[in-house]
Amino acid sequence: MRLYAGASAPGYPENSPGATDTVEWQYFGSTVEAVEALRAEGFAIIAIEQAANSMMLNNFQPSGQPLALVFGNEVSGVDPAVMQLADGCIEIPQLGMKHSLNISVSTGIVIWDIYSKLTKAK
Repeated sequence: MRLYAGASAPGYPENSPGATDTVEWQYFGSTVEAVEALRAEGFAIIAIEQAANSMMLNNFQPSGQPLALVFGNEVSGVDPAVMQLADGCIEIPQLGMKHSLNISVSTGIVIWDIYSKLTKAK
C-alpha cells in the first residue's frame, strides 16, 4: 500500500501522521499527477464515486492488476479531471434517503471488500 498526498499536504500527509512510519508515501502537486504516475507504473485507476456508469462494489472483481483507488472529497467527490482518467468507477451500494458516507468509512469498506475478494481467490 502506498499513500499519495495531494496539494493540501505539501511535504507531510497531515491526515495520517503515523502512516509515514509504516506506509511508503510520495507528494504530488495534484491528484492528476499522481494518477498519471501510477498509470505509468501499470496500475489500473479506479475512482470511488457515485457516477452514471459506476459499478456496484459487490459486483466488482479485482483482476490481479495493481489498483490505484481514488477517493474524492467528502463534499465534491472525485475531481472531474481524474474521473476522465479513471479506468473504472466503483460505487458503494447504499439504501435510504442519504447516499453519503464519511471518507474514512468509505475507504475502509472498499479496501476491506477488495482485500476479502483477493484473499478468497487464493
